[in-house]
Amino acid sequence: MTSLRRFTTAPTLEEMESIAARAAETIPEALRSHVRNVLIRVEDFPDEETEREMGLESPFDLLGLYQGVGMPWQSVTQPRLEPDLIFLYRRPILDYWCETGEDLDHLVRHVLIHEIGHHFGFSDADMDALEAETD
Repeated sequence: MTSLRRFTTAPTLEEMESIAARAAETIPEALRSHVRNVLIRVEDFPDEETEREMGLESPFDLLGLYQGVGMPWQSVTQPRLEPDLIFLYRRPILDYWCETGEDLDHLVRHVLIHEIGHHFGFSDADMDALEAETD
């Protein structure tokens, strides 16, 4: 997946949501069918509670976050009231993008796949293999 346009200014939240939506479309159907009910949200930064809970030194330390109950730990006997969420944090992603020069669409896709992996209970090594498989 390559960027369809080159940004001369930082993408807005809405533009990042479009990038995330395109990235989500590239996830293999076998996996995508299990994340249809996972909501993807783009925010500028994690909220203060998340920063505290994760022990972040800076809000720029977190590019994305899966919030929910991973599939291996879900139970039909314990219904969930909250939807599973994936947060993509625009400002930290843009900061990383500027530092590395990596393609922005590829970077967003990488963060999204990593967070989807947490939904499935995958390890970091599992997620790296999954991403390599879908590139």
